[in-house]
Amino acid sequence: MTDTVRLTVAQAVVRFLAHQWSERDGERQRLVVGCLGIFGHGNVAGIGQALLEEELRATDAGERPGLPYVLGRNEQAMVHTAVGFAKHRDRLSTWAVTASVGPGSTNMLTGAALATINRIPVLLLPSGTFATRVSAPVLQELELPHAADVSVNDAFRPLSRFYDQVDRPEQLPSALLGAMRVLADPVETGAVTISLPQDVQAEAFDWPVELFADRVWHVARPPAEAARVLAVADAVRSSRRPLVVAGGGVRYSGAHDALAELAEATGIPVAETQAGKGSLVHGHPQLVGAIGSTGTTAANVLAHEADLVIGVGTRWSDFTTASRTAFRDAGVCFVSLNVAGFDAGKHSGLSLVADAREGLTALTAAVRGHTVEPGYADRVASLRREWDEQVDAAYDPPATVTDRLAAGLLTQAAVIGVVNELSDPHDVVVCAAGSMPGDLHKLWRVRDHRGYHVEYGYSCMGYEIPGALGVALADGGRDVFAMVGDGGYLMMPTELVVAVQERVKIIVVLVQNHGFHSIGSLSEGLGSQRFGTSYEFRGPDGRLDGGHLPVDLAANARSLGAHVIEVHDRAGLEAALAQAKAAPRDTGPVVIHVETDPRVHSPGSGSWWDVPVAQVSGLDSTQAAAAAYRDAKKHQRPYLAPAAPQDR
Repeated sequence: MTDTVRLTVAQAVVRFLAHQWSERDGERQRLVVGCLGIFGHGNVAGIGQALLEEELRATDAGERPGLPYVLGRNEQAMVHTAVGFAKHRDRLSTWAVTASVGPGSTNMLTGAALATINRIPVLLLPSGTFATRVSAPVLQELELPHAADVSVNDAFRPLSRFYDQVDRPEQLPSALLGAMRVLADPVETGAVTISLPQDVQAEAFDWPVELFADRVWHVARPPAEAARVLAVADAVRSSRRPLVVAGGGVRYSGAHDALAELAEATGIPVAETQAGKGSLVHGHPQLVGAIGSTGTTAANVLAHEADLVIGVGTRWSDFTTASRTAFRDAGVCFVSLNVAGFDAGKHSGLSLVADAREGLTALTAAVRGHTVEPGYADRVASLRREWDEQVDAAYDPPATVTDRLAAGLLTQAAVIGVVNELSDPHDVVVCAAGSMPGDLHKLWRVRDHRGYHVEYGYSCMGYEIPGALGVALADGGRDVFAMVGDGGYLMMPTELVVAVQERVKIIVVLVQNHGFHSIGSLSEGLGSQRFGTSYEFRGPDGRLDGGHLPVDLAANARSLGAHVIEVHDRAGLEAALAQAKAAPRDTGPVVIHVETDPRVHSPGSGSWWDVPVAQVSGLDSTQAAAAAYRDAKKHQRPYLAPAAPQDR
C-alpha cells in the first residue's frame, strides 16, 4: 500500500515546490527558491496558511524554510521581481508568485505577458473563486451569463506557456509536474500559471509521499545537427561581409566564451541586441556594439553592408532589424542559430536548431582556418573606433552642449557615463522603458557578462525597481543600479518598501525630466509635437502647457523608507555614487535624484523604427513626418532570402 500524508492542496503545493531542482552541466540549483505574495480572501487561508506553517516548522527545526516567503507591495511588481531574479540566474531558478482573487490576480497579467514575451520562467499562483460555486457569486467574481465556468483567471491563458486550473485535489500532481517541465524547458519557458480556487486551496487530501521527493529537472543543451553546421560553415566561407547578431540566447546558454572563440578565430564582427548585450565585453576587437533602432552607427553600417547575417539566440524583433530595414544588401542571407525552432525559422535562410554554446562550438570547428578579408577587418576596426569617440563625447559633453543647459541640469548621456565609469565592472545596470534603454543600448560599456539587464521585449514601465530587486536577491555580491525616468518611477515605486523590508541594497538613479522623454521625442519626430508627453499644469487655454508640476519625487522616495541623495551637478552626482557604493549591503535602497534636459539627445543610430504616421492631416509637422515615413518605408524588406543550395 502506498504511504500517504494528509495535507491541504496549498500545503502540498508549498511542500512540492521546496523539493524541485534544476540541473545543467552537472550543476544543481533550486528551481523555485521562494514565494512572493500578497494575501487576500482568496489565498490567506490557503497558500498563506501553508507558507506560515512551513516557516514555523523551519523555525522550530532551526532550518531555513523550504519555500521562503517575501511580502510584496504590488502584484505586477512581484512578477517583475521574479523575472529579474530568473533572468540574472540564466533562467535556471525563479520564484513563485501568489495573489488573491480578482484584482490581485489580474494585476499579475502584465507581468505574465512580460515573462512570456521575454522567455523568462515565473510560476504564477492566482487564486480563484469557489470551485464548488456553493457561495456564488462571491466578492470579486466575474459572472458571464453565457459561460458559468469562465473566471478572470482565464485571461492568463494566452499569456502563459502553461496554464492549468486545479478544481479537484486529484488534479494537482499533473498540474505541478507539467508546470515544472515548462519552467525548466529553454524552448517552452515563460509564465507558468496554476489557478487555485480558494476552496480547493484549503481542501485536505491524502497525497502519496512520492509527490514530495526531490526532483531534478534537466535543462537540455540540444546539439547541432552536423549537416546543418556544414551548410552554415559553407555560407560563412563564401561570404565577404559576415556579421553576427548576438541575442539573449547567448547569455542564457552561457555561450560567451564560445562566441568569443568564433569571433576571434574568424574576425567576424559581433553586434548585440538588448537581451544579448554583454555577450562580449567592451574592448573586444570584434564587438561593434548595439544593433538596430537603438544601435550604434558602427553596427548599423555593417548591417547595411552585410551579405551574411548570423543570428545567435535572437528572436529578430523589430528593434533588432530596424523594422526590417537594417540589412540592405541585395543578396543578404540569414542564418538563425536558436534553441527554439520557432525563432530559428524566421527570415527564411538557414536554420540551426541547437543550444547556442553547442552550435557556436560546432561552427567554430567547422570553419577552422577561415578568416574575413583584411580590408573588411580594417573597416570593422575603423567603425568601432569612430563610435567609441562618439560615446566619449556623449559621456563628457563639450561646452557647445553644456552651455545650453539650464542650471542644475545634466544630459541623460552624461548621467549614464558617470554611472558607467564609477560603478564596478561586475555591477549590474537595470532598465526597461523610455528613452533610457535606447541610450544604454548604444552607450553603456559592459565590462562583465552579467552586468547589463534591460527588459526590452515588453518594455514595461515600472519594471526597473522591482526588476533590480530581483537581481539583487539573485546575486548579493554585486551592486545593482536601477536607471529609471520619472515616468517609469511613478508607475511602480512600491517595491522600494520591499527593499527596505528585506534590507536589500539597490541603487536607484532617478532621472527627472518632467515627462515621457522617449515618447516626447517620438511624438516630435512623427509630427505630433510632443502632445501629452510632459507633466505640466493645464494652462488658461485648456492645454497641458502651464508649467511643470511641483511633484517632489525625492520626497516620495524618502517617504517610502529609501535613503535619498539629491544632486544638482556632475560633481554632486559623482559624490552621490561614491556614497551609495560605500553603503553596506544591508543598507536598503539608495535613491539618487538627478534632473536632466529631455531635449538634448544622445548620438543617433542612423536607423529607423516603423511607427505609422497619420496619412491625412492639417498640421504641417505631421505632413512632413508622413513624407519622411514614406521614404523610410522604401527600405523595408520581407527578408525572404532564397534557401542555401544544400537545402533546396
